[in-house]
Amino acid sequence: MARGRKKAVKKTTAKKRVARKAVVVAGPAQTKATKAVEKAASQVKAVQAKVDAANKKLAAARKKATTTGSAAAKKAVVTARAAVAKQKEALATAKAAGREAKKLVQAAAVEAKAAAAAAAAQEAVAAYEAQLAAKADADLKKALAAYEEKWKKSRAKKDAAKVKSKAKKTEAKAKAAAKKASAKLKSLAKPAKKKATRRKTTAKKRVVRRKTAKKA
Repeated sequence: MARGRKKAVKKTTAKKRVARKAVVVAGPAQTKATKAVEKAASQVKAVQAKVDAANKKLAAARKKATTTGSAAAKKAVVTARAAVAKQKEALATAKAAGREAKKLVQAAAVEAKAAAAAAAAQEAVAAYEAQLAAKADADLKKALAAYEEKWKKSRAKKDAAKVKSKAKKTEAKAKAAAKKASAKLKSLAKPAKKKATRRKTTAKKRVVRRKTAKKA
């Protein structure tokens, strides 16, 4: 049941698309030509009625001429025959006008169809252009995202190398500073003992000198 419904929807959509493409807007020329056809058809109908009436008069005149055989009746037949010929000529003219009007309608329809096709082509081109623009935007975003990811990875790798180098240099400086500080501490510790010993020796020497001076 569900599958049948889906197919029906698809068919309807397709029909709608075809209908949109087939829509032809009647222009002024087509409207004018259609009115001319209607007018010609009305004229043909009116003239045809006159032809029928003339034929009836001719038939009546012939019947009268056959019955009476008078000159007036024969003249009436000639007159009626001329009237029929005249109306038939008018009918032919009206029919020719009708055919020309129909040709104008066909020409106008062809022109309208061509204009609709041109408009549909322009719409299709515009839609395709918009589609390409949308795709270009999507591709650009995708390309920028890929480039950004690649750039970030490359930059992170470079920054990691810089950090490693900086850490190595900083560690080396720290070790050198620690070594220097250790040496400084050692050097500060040793002279302090020597100075105390020297002071004691100097003091003893002074005492000895004083004693020697007193004896002298």
